[in-house]
Amino acid sequence: MMKPRPNRFIAKPCALHIGIEDSGPYQAQPNAILEKVFISITKYPEKKRLEGLSKQLDWNVRKIQCWFRHRRNQDKPPTLTKFCESMWRFTFYLCIFCYGIRFLWSSPWFWDIQQCWHNYPFQPLSSGLYYYYIMELAFYWSLMFSQFTDIKRKDFLIMFVHHLVTIGLISFSYINNMVRVGTLIMCLHDVSDFLLEAAKLANYAKYQRLCDTLFVIFSAVFMVTRLGIYPFWILNTTLFESWEIIGPYASWWLLNGLLLTLQVLHVIWSYLIARIALKALIRGKVSKDDRSDVESSSEEEDVTTCTKSPCDSSSSNGANRVNGHMGGSYWAEE
Repeated sequence: MMKPRPNRFIAKPCALHIGIEDSGPYQAQPNAILEKVFISITKYPEKKRLEGLSKQLDWNVRKIQCWFRHRRNQDKPPTLTKFCESMWRFTFYLCIFCYGIRFLWSSPWFWDIQQCWHNYPFQPLSSGLYYYYIMELAFYWSLMFSQFTDIKRKDFLIMFVHHLVTIGLISFSYINNMVRVGTLIMCLHDVSDFLLEAAKLANYAKYQRLCDTLFVIFSAVFMVTRLGIYPFWILNTTLFESWEIIGPYASWWLLNGLLLTLQVLHVIWSYLIARIALKALIRGKVSKDDRSDVESSSEEEDVTTCTKSPCDSSSSNGANRVNGHMGGSYWAEE
């Protein structure tokens, strides 16, 4: 899928300006025997196989481990690509959040959520509300398709389910004219998304202190909105207040089924974010994304040993630190 032009004309120049190099990870040195094992047998050789390869090649085990790590990273996208992807998402999330909060600020249901159900389903659809919905729906459809060509992460399945549920909710609420509560849900989710992407950008640029600060803010906002406001404000009105105000309605089951599925995803992501926060407290910084797509040398070998040969150079541009969705993930990128 073709990437947005802003990535080429805005994001890439910004990345190059702050020192992110237009290059991929270190290329593993050619080795026919190891390449055959990597392609035909396993990308993660166990101890016994490593010892056998060590005797066959007259390499020490650490060097072979390092070769496999670099060979796995070799197929991963460079930091520049990840920076451009995050900058595009950051721009959209920030703009759509500003648009949404500006629109909702003058809407009565923002201050009294029960207004979402008064006179339902005979509620007018203003042009501002229509454009808000169309922009959100178009963006999530683009994420649905682009996730198959974008950076692959460990939370691919969770993100796929999330995009399906989100598209289903936006489409379903629009068709059933439940757009008032729909705008609240969209705005509530957007408020933390742009903070996550901002933290990723800071990480790719190697601004570690800024990255850590943004991650702490993101984590707090995510927990408050997804585990506090969402269940006690949104789910409360869709599960109980809607039933009381407009009476039983057929779409109640599907609407709340989708919303509860979304809440389950929120709990999973919160757990992953909490894991990163715990590691950050222990190590003193946000050191690695649990769904990272570039491996850290510390996972397999001592850093000092790795620096003894060309094979042991680390991945470029801080890719060993938190990279990735939330997220997801765990940068749990929604």
